Amino acid sequence: MARILVIDDDPIMNSMIVQMLKSAGYKTKSADDGKRGLKMLDAHQFDLIVTDIVMPEVEGLEMIQVIRAINKTIPIIAISGGGKNRPEGYLAAAQAFGADYTFQKPFEKAPFLAAIRECLEENPGKAAG
Repeated sequence: MARILVIDDDPIMNSMIVQMLKSAGYKTKSADDGKRGLKMLDAHQFDLIVTDIVMPEVEGLEMIQVIRAINKTIPIIAISGGGKNRPEGYLAAAQAFGADYTFQKPFEKAPFLAAIRECLEENPGKAAG
């Protein structure tokens, strides 16, 4: 069973994503900001990371850069509602920094779960666990 880390400072969005992933059969852990997310990455092994972009402490674009410096192959899905700016700019930057998929909040369940499955299928050694 794949292990997924969800990093989002919005408690409602964080909880919704975690429940969606659990109901789809994935093991999940969550962090409410990038700083805690980085600590969890040090303490646990994950098969995929879902990260918000606009967060306190360590924001999502920095998270993606740090993760890519450590692990070039772990799938990353970036999500954003935009904060002060339009989300498209953040999501384009997230892809440039190495996110495999990006989603604008709010997003639909089916395409999000399809992206999760595709990422894990492309990394079959990671999906086993």
